[in-house]
Amino acid sequence: MIPWEEIDRANVPGHEGGVTLMKRGSEFSIRTAGTELMNSRVHGSEDALAQLTCSRIKQKSDLRILIGGLGMGYTLAAALEQSRPDTCIIVSELIPAVVRWNREYLGHLSGVPLDDPRVSVKEEDVAKIIRRKKSAWDAILLDVDNGPAGLTRTANDRLYSRPGLESSFLALRPKGILAVWSSKPDEAFTRRLKQCGFKAQTVTVRARKSGKGSRHTIWLAEKP
Repeated sequence: MIPWEEIDRANVPGHEGGVTLMKRGSEFSIRTAGTELMNSRVHGSEDALAQLTCSRIKQKSDLRILIGGLGMGYTLAAALEQSRPDTCIIVSELIPAVVRWNREYLGHLSGVPLDDPRVSVKEEDVAKIIRRKKSAWDAILLDVDNGPAGLTRTANDRLYSRPGLESSFLALRPKGILAVWSSKPDEAFTRRLKQCGFKAQTVTVRARKSGKGSRHTIWLAEKP
């Protein structure tokens, strides 16, 4: 079997372990402290995050979509596939190296989505972008740090706390969607969404597009 090769590593603000980009043949993996965060062969639930969200808002024109967490670009690519030419998508990625990895090593895996003219990248904390403007977004998609139970940055907890969810509620336009990816279910998080005024739905999806693999959770929370 072909061994894994380390391509690059990068620091993560607020986390000692950092992240590492690994390659084995045509397969890529991003890891932290020995734990795999994402793999280029397993992205069915990342695709579903965008597909499920966009199917609920695609009847609108001039959509503005915010994606928190670039990852390997699969969620972005799926959002572009579902969007019209007049859609504007902002991707917030805190780790500059992840943006560089997509441009240098990973872009071909998902059709080079960062080259699409509808896309802009902000190398900053998505929480700051969310707080910046009210009624700014038709959808906010969060695939940050394994979901509500943070793995790499405890600071990400503020995205999923009640104050963080209230900020997302204010940042959305009426009928806007907050979509959240998670590696596992979290009933307390569902309750927080409802307490903040969202109409929340939980969907279980498989990790692989084939319908196999681990079960992941996606929340689709609509602002009435």
